[in-house]
Amino acid sequence: MSAVKSDAASRKKSKDRNVSKPAPAIEQADGIGFNAQPILFGLLLFLSGTAALIYQILWIKQLSLIVGVEVYSITVAVSAFFAGLALGGAVFGRFTDRFSKPLVLYAILEGGIAALGIFSTISLAHSAGLFVTIEARAGLLAWVLPFILVGAPAFLMGGTLPVAVRSQVYGFVQIARTGGWIYAANTAGGIAGVLLSSFALLPWLGVRNTALAAALLNLGAAGMAMALVRRAVSDLTETEVKEAEAVDSPSDNSGIALVLYAISGGIALGYEVVWSQAMAQFLSTRVFAFSVVLATYLAGLVVGSALYARFSHKVRDPWGVFGLLIAAAAVVALFEIAGLDLWQLRFQIEAGNVAFAATGSEFARMGTHFAVAATGIVFVPTVMLGAAFPAVLRLAARETRAGMDVGIVLALNTAGGIAGTLLTGFLLVPILGLVRTLSILAILATTVGVLAVLLGSAVSRKMQLAVCVLGVIAIIGGILAPQDRLARLLLTTRGGGNLIFYQESRGATVAVAEQRSGDNVFRRLYIQGVSNSGDAMPSLRYMRLQAMLPLIIHRGEPRSALVIGFGTGITAGAVLHYPQLYRRVCVELLPAVVRAGELFPENYKAGSDPGMQIRLRDGRQELLHSSERYDLITLEPPPPSAEGVVNLYSTDFYKLASRRLERNGLFAQWLPLATQNDEDTRSLVRSFLDVFPYATLWTTEMHEMLLVGSYSPIDLDVHQITSRFMQSSVSTPLKAVGISSPAALLATWVTGRDGLERYAARANPVTDDHPRIEYAAWVRPREISRVLPELLALRTDPPLVNADDNLRPEIDRQRQVLLNFYAAGLAAYNGDREKWRQTIQEVLAIDGNNPYYAWVTGERK
Repeated sequence: MSAVKSDAASRKKSKDRNVSKPAPAIEQADGIGFNAQPILFGLLLFLSGTAALIYQILWIKQLSLIVGVEVYSITVAVSAFFAGLALGGAVFGRFTDRFSKPLVLYAILEGGIAALGIFSTISLAHSAGLFVTIEARAGLLAWVLPFILVGAPAFLMGGTLPVAVRSQVYGFVQIARTGGWIYAANTAGGIAGVLLSSFALLPWLGVRNTALAAALLNLGAAGMAMALVRRAVSDLTETEVKEAEAVDSPSDNSGIALVLYAISGGIALGYEVVWSQAMAQFLSTRVFAFSVVLATYLAGLVVGSALYARFSHKVRDPWGVFGLLIAAAAVVALFEIAGLDLWQLRFQIEAGNVAFAATGSEFARMGTHFAVAATGIVFVPTVMLGAAFPAVLRLAARETRAGMDVGIVLALNTAGGIAGTLLTGFLLVPILGLVRTLSILAILATTVGVLAVLLGSAVSRKMQLAVCVLGVIAIIGGILAPQDRLARLLLTTRGGGNLIFYQESRGATVAVAEQRSGDNVFRRLYIQGVSNSGDAMPSLRYMRLQAMLPLIIHRGEPRSALVIGFGTGITAGAVLHYPQLYRRVCVELLPAVVRAGELFPENYKAGSDPGMQIRLRDGRQELLHSSERYDLITLEPPPPSAEGVVNLYSTDFYKLASRRLERNGLFAQWLPLATQNDEDTRSLVRSFLDVFPYATLWTTEMHEMLLVGSYSPIDLDVHQITSRFMQSSVSTPLKAVGISSPAALLATWVTGRDGLERYAARANPVTDDHPRIEYAAWVRPREISRVLPELLALRTDPPLVNADDNLRPEIDRQRQVLLNFYAAGLAAYNGDREKWRQTIQEVLAIDGNNPYYAWVTGERK
């Protein structure tokens, strides 16, 4: 660790600034000399930080399975982690000052983290049922379970940083320097933990084995700490201890510094909430994007902390520098979002294209895109925030009680962070929106900076003036910042059109745009900037079939249906149109999505119809909490690769859902083809087959298919299917999307279980422990031209019961026309214009009045 080497300037005595003595000679111990000791100490901090962020990512993922991905639940659950850190920092910080060999305590903490980390990970994997049971009987008392499982190891993690600072502070004398370097090394490990988790460990090892890998890192850090134990405080002479007490003593206003830093901690986490939601609209909902943004955030903290540590001996005005850092970070953060423009978004894309041209890797393209975007928004403000940590140590901590003071600083800052996250995410963003919220945070931050320079000791007039000017700039900028900046950019980057709905709600931004394709006008729903379908004909077709098809082929008499995911409301609206149902339930995570559904007339007002129960909660949690059973459960969640959505595509989820099916009940899973590679589609099918003994595959649109599974045989009784189809409330919405007869419906049959088994024979399933689809490779260009033919090649004749001689030829005719239409679409993807033109003309010559074919081609007969 480079901080061991005191530069010449820091060893010169000065009357007007704090100085440090060179570290005393370190005796040789177990082969560890002067040069090896700082490297080993820095490495153990790095490993500790890596393990801590790996655990944090794992536990957030696991908590989403226990309490749901609903923003209130997951934020409260994650607060347990930060509460543990805060409490651990305060407790162990106080305790370590009385510990003669702090590195022994550090080794004990790391060993305890390893043991509790594995225990908590395994326990969380089996806690969902217990949590629900306790919640049903004892209400909020159930939250004690995740708080203990996550908070206990976090409590030990919280103690590591103050103990580490305490073990080294006399060696470096200046606590700001020591704390800055230690914080930088530990946070650098956090960057590695974030990136390793998403890009390597979770995809390769799964959740439990990733926890074991993190535990090994903890044990490695513990072993290194024990190797360094002989470097103890007792190596210092009494004179050196007294000199240490004399320098860098805290300011008379150290209490004010602690309060201001706690407030700035809340503001900093508020920035993170705003950045995450704002940037997601222009990046991706893939977990990789969030990981790169978080890694950039941590990188800024590392650079800032290291820079202050490196130059702390030159800081003559610590209060002024602290205030300037907090205020400047606020102004930069505000103007980077308020001034965001299209050229910056284009630059990000071009940077990604350059990376792709150099490497030929889609991974490199997207990673570069994310990194450039995150650097442009997040990095500079976090550099300043990172420097604020050693800066406040300079103001509020003393060497003789380094552990306690560092622990208090961390505890108050973390507690402020918890409050800032809750306040920003649950109050400010839903009420004020992202830009206004950032304006408020910036004004609050500059207020903190102004208070620091006005209340601090010996602050120069120039510094006071500079910080006050920044405060004025923040106020003016906050007032003048265009509140619709993000909305207008979203529309520009998503194909234009008219933005008719935009709400920056808790947890996600929801938008509806009215757009045009040729002569067709349609509306599209965006969640976090990603298209979640719309009411264009292809979308309308597959979403209606998502509900209608399984209801029509049901071998019993379906009376109840559950739709997981409201989206545009079209699937829920189709359920409304099936007359025999007496209980219809739709579960949706985001209230703003239901409100946006009012703008899609093709959903038959599903969001407000009294015949539809809308329940605002996580779909998986609905199945955990409710014992209600259904004849049909149908899903239309976001694409499987989106962060957190894998919870609705795993074998564990299918097992849970199967327990909520009535006898002969059907489970219908949307299977998108264009949003993942062929091998990932095989994994999704494998997961489905591992639960449902009877499984069928249907093609609902060129880009989508439908898996229908059951614990009972799925018989295609033609008499029953025809009778149900001929009801006007069923046939009318289906004819509107090109399903004109029972034969046309049955023509969408692809294969049964045997064909699906051949397709997924060598694939690994998606499970809660191995959420592989969330970490899948980037989709290859034109991948649908590979996936769709593979699936269509599985096709068999539908297993009909009570079919007459005329039906099969009509099914074959309808199927051939549909296959020809798909062939035309594949020709278009492959750039074969002549084949497209020729094939589509053949389709239109046979069935030119089909609304689906006519919409796609832009022709009408």
